[in-house]
Amino acid sequence: MKPLPFYKKVNIFTKASDEARKFSRRLKNWLNSYAIESNVFENLAELENEKNLKGTDLLLVVGGDGSLLIATRRVARFNIPVLGINLGRLGFLTELNEYDAFEKLEDILSKPLCISRRMMLRAILYRNGKKILEADVLNDVVVNKAILARIVDVAVYVGDTYITTYNGDGIIISTPNGSTGYALSAGGPIVYPMMEIFLVVPICPHTLTDRPLILPTLEPIKIKLVAEEKDAWLTLDGQEGTQLQYGDEIIVKQSPYFAHLVRVPYKNYFDILRDKLDWK
Repeated sequence: MKPLPFYKKVNIFTKASDEARKFSRRLKNWLNSYAIESNVFENLAELENEKNLKGTDLLLVVGGDGSLLIATRRVARFNIPVLGINLGRLGFLTELNEYDAFEKLEDILSKPLCISRRMMLRAILYRNGKKILEADVLNDVVVNKAILARIVDVAVYVGDTYITTYNGDGIIISTPNGSTGYALSAGGPIVYPMMEIFLVVPICPHTLTDRPLILPTLEPIKIKLVAEEKDAWLTLDGQEGTQLQYGDEIIVKQSPYFAHLVRVPYKNYFDILRDKLDWK
């Protein structure tokens, strides 16, 4: 086959399932037939290895939105564009599906990539004044109660300015990209994904006047767990959880890194919303 002119190395990160592995092998062989170097990564250690990613023009993620979130967080610091191929159910972030991926990839790889830059969050957990966790996320930082806990109380600040104490099931700090995720289920608004703002959404608040907030990224958001004997967790992008203790502080600020998601040029964001949310 005739080589595609723009890309020399396109790597693949695959979900850990037989279906995804089989599809990824087909994808690797197809890329090789166009004289494009390709490697399939099946675990995060391979994906986070800078040597493996050196010279990568594009990372294809085979799976669903969860797989794309995992991969994007790991490669954002390398400014590698990411394109998702959906084997999952919903697919707000994945652009292609397994049925037409090869046809559309041939078109996408024949020209410069159409890239959408998305802001990320950096979450830092302090306990007794000591930093015990720091991570960058694409969608959201969530503080919520454990299954058997009655309620969780969190005080929220912008910089050093106190806003309020939310009493309920928890709180979501979301990027615009994450506004169609957990934040949407909790009653938050849909925010255009290329904006740069914080979205603060209480989860089932005890006080019905506690409403979602949209805030600028000029100052970090601080969350303090203020009630004793409450079982609460910090969850990052719905995938990594850490149990919290009374007095813990979580600082959420804009990450210095951005996700670079490859978009299909002929499909805009509102096409995706109409399709996924069944808008007419």
